[in-house]
Amino acid sequence: MNPFLDATGVSQARELDFWTPVVIPKEQIDAEIERLASLPPPMNGRRESRIVHPRATEPGLGLAPGISVTLSVLKPGESTRPIRHNSTQVNFCIAGAGNGRVGRRDLGFSQYDVWNTPSYLTYWYRNDGPDLQVRLTYSDAPLLEKLLVHLVEEDPADEPDAGEPGGNAGGSELHTFQMTDDGAALMPYELLINPPTVASNPLHWPWAQVKEHLDQLAALGDRYRGRRLYLLYNPMTGRTNGTTPNFFATITIRPPGIVDRPHRHVSAAINYYFHGRGRSVVNGQRYEWKAGDLMLSAPGWATHHHASDEGEHVYELTVQDQPLHIAMESLLWQEDLKRPARVLGSEAGFDTNRKHVAL
Repeated sequence: MNPFLDATGVSQARELDFWTPVVIPKEQIDAEIERLASLPPPMNGRRESRIVHPRATEPGLGLAPGISVTLSVLKPGESTRPIRHNSTQVNFCIAGAGNGRVGRRDLGFSQYDVWNTPSYLTYWYRNDGPDLQVRLTYSDAPLLEKLLVHLVEEDPADEPDAGEPGGNAGGSELHTFQMTDDGAALMPYELLINPPTVASNPLHWPWAQVKEHLDQLAALGDRYRGRRLYLLYNPMTGRTNGTTPNFFATITIRPPGIVDRPHRHVSAAINYYFHGRGRSVVNGQRYEWKAGDLMLSAPGWATHHHASDEGEHVYELTVQDQPLHIAMESLLWQEDLKRPARVLGSEAGFDTNRKHVAL
């Protein structure tokens, strides 16, 4: 076998082949919820459907490259079996309520609550209410599946031993040291295999509390040049601004008649609209959406903007793989198409005019 592909003189640039935006309407989601609820209870308790883009290929089926969205249904009185895996998740309850356990944390949740599932923590859910429990789960499993390293354990016996905090090289005096004047350094193997640890905990963002803060952003007037949202921030992600190490989840309020400026970013965006209706324009193509619709609203680097219809405000949950791109130093972001793109996390970012508008 010849492993070499001659690239002599070949341009590294290639034309971007965007995945087409997709709107999965509420009616289709409701029909799938009904279908899942009609099935006999499975052995593992998980009535689930992965929502897959027509362009997705095995391994790693997702709604966007590297991002899967799974629809999960639990009938009253049902529970899932314990499971753990090295992928991380953003979880969003779109109907009903319930409780569960993530790692060593007991969790009770209601409609529109969000919580994260850290890597390799055992978790399960139960529906102890009178109505169907319906959840959307956003996962980086497709990326790990592409890399052939998605490790999943059903009914794990015990939580793994976290061991001692890392970064001390077993108490030795070994250390990383600068080698050249420009900052290049050398790190011994003992530190390489024992990096400093950052606790990754399951966190819960109750909708009732989030909404209280979010609704205040409606007071930003028409002159405001930004998006009225809050990031559901997980402090362990630090400078990468995440809800998980791979994803951020934001919840946005759009007052009636608000039209965003066109912009673009390398990260892909998936929106779930749970109040109101509006439209998105992506690469010049218009898409209508309403409450209960799920949308791949921004394939990576596609120019896009969103607008709310007159009459009522919009609430939406948006999940993007922005933190992953910041960590990879690949997050090109162009907030204003008349100005150059910037590498967020490595260069100074953008500003809004919020300090000049009343709130």
